[in-house]
Amino acid sequence: MAYTPDQDHRRPDGADDQAVEAAGMLSEALETVERARGHLYSFHQLTGSAHATIDRVVDLLAKAGHDDLARRLAAELAGRDVLPGRWTFQIVEEYDDGYYATFRELEREVRDQLMGGRRHVYEAEMKQRIQAASVRNAHSS
Repeated sequence: MAYTPDQDHRRPDGADDQAVEAAGMLSEALETVERARGHLYSFHQLTGSAHATIDRVVDLLAKAGHDDLARRLAAELAGRDVLPGRWTFQIVEEYDDGYYATFRELEREVRDQLMGGRRHVYEAEMKQRIQAASVRNAHSS
């Protein structure tokens, strides 16, 4: 049996193919930005873990009598900014409050104006097309 989109995923009256495709593509781009944001948070957490490890390495080097190396690591790496003036938490906050917030806002605005706020209309129609073709192919075999 072929799929029919429910009301939440049905094309609104007056929405043409280009509007459905544009809204779908923008939503797909937002999904990619969501993944990028996840990688940014991974970067943030991994860098923080490395900083914590450096603190332990400095202690071990000092206890082992390698004071010059311990001092150099402490001076040049421990607590170092990853970008001028910023730790990773600041980068994450700037990304979230700037680019990410703007992207989400505009994706919602496009979806609200073109799709009546409905999500995944393009994908629902794709599902309908593919399943209808599968049914036709199954009956013709």
